[in-house]
Amino acid sequence: MYMMAKHLHLTAVALSIILFILRFVWLQRKSALLHKKWVKIVPHIVDTVLLVSAITLCFIVPFNPIQHPWLWQKILLVIAYIGLGFYVLKFANSTLKQWGGFALAIACLSLAANLAFSKQGLIAF
Repeated sequence: MYMMAKHLHLTAVALSIILFILRFVWLQRKSALLHKKWVKIVPHIVDTVLLVSAITLCFIVPFNPIQHPWLWQKILLVIAYIGLGFYVLKFANSTLKQWGGFALAIACLSLAANLAFSKQGLIAF
């Protein structure tokens, strides 16, 4: 069960990142593809699978965010990534703001990946 949930989670992570980057590229090119119905639906499905698989993993391997600082830090970084992605794709009204938000979102993802692999918090309390 663990391996299935882990692989599903990692696949959803990869798809989420690919879709975010793809939508960002389309935004920069002002592509009509960005406005297709599937582009508005599929990322939400992928992110739902990502969230459900993450919660499932937390129950299979009982990691308590209070006892494992790296986990709550990762959760905060993922929330920041989602917020920045939403900002970039919906609200940023200049290319500079879009690129700045995109760079910060990718930085959040990189830090979250580092936490997931190292299981060492960025900040120790």
